Amino acid sequence: MKFGLVGTGYWARVTHGAVLAREPGVDFAAVWGRDADKTAALGKQFGIDAFTDFTEFLSDVDAVAFAVPPDVQAELGARAAGAGKHLLLDKPIATSVADAQRLVEAVDRAGVSTVVFFTGRFAETNRQWLATVDGGDWEGAWARWIVSAFAPDSPYASSPWRREKGALWDVGPHALSMLTAALGPVEAVTADGGKGDLVHLIFRHVRGATSTASLTLNAPSAAINVELSLWGPSGLSTMPRSTSTPEDAYGVALRELLDNVSAGERSHPCDVHFGASVVRTLADAEEQIAAKGRSRRS
Repeated sequence: MKFGLVGTGYWARVTHGAVLAREPGVDFAAVWGRDADKTAALGKQFGIDAFTDFTEFLSDVDAVAFAVPPDVQAELGARAAGAGKHLLLDKPIATSVADAQRLVEAVDRAGVSTVVFFTGRFAETNRQWLATVDGGDWEGAWARWIVSAFAPDSPYASSPWRREKGALWDVGPHALSMLTAALGPVEAVTADGGKGDLVHLIFRHVRGATSTASLTLNAPSAAINVELSLWGPSGLSTMPRSTSTPEDAYGVALRELLDNVSAGERSHPCDVHFGASVVRTLADAEEQIAAKGRSRRS
């Protein structure tokens, strides 16, 4: 299958591009970017065609992998779906409910296959753990994604969309994707903000459990902590530290998209519809945090 890559940044180069270039069954054929020089450089790196015209780019591929800010992804993903291209999307699929819904509608009209890359959901260690807790009598969970994304040596330090949208939209999808995998879909969220981009979320899941998540991209290096634990009558179960690299996990997501396309299958546990449900939950939380902030200032 001929794949094209949308994006030329760090994540596009070291994860998406590297895996597309080595995966059997994939003809990594093209890249599109807004910056002509960066696009040409990535094209040269992988020996593929470089495009700055998106329509021309789409005419050269069968499927598209995305590594761009979510607002850009939502718009271009809808165009790609409309052109009949299968989509390997990144999280979050958008940062507004309206944009996510337009993308879902474009996918549904075109009947194309989609997978959204929630890294943890495709990591083998995490999958093994989720299999052990599946069906358990869990009453609740807590998650903490306390990370330092903007340290001088971070590859994401210059990411404008992460600085604008903060932890809620960057690592929030990771936490939510794992909590829903363990406890089921979320029916309601309660949210409040702390210092900087720190947010605290309470989720009510449709099966009756509740969970919490605390998130920030601005933690001091000594305080970095990523954890998720479930609790209930049978005890406590903590998600193990993943031994998979992002490239390993991306390879799994890519192969599952290829398998779905081959089988004519359109649904996937992490497809565009699941991606849209994550956007709806996070948008609700964002609105609550903003309203509480306005109330405190008034």
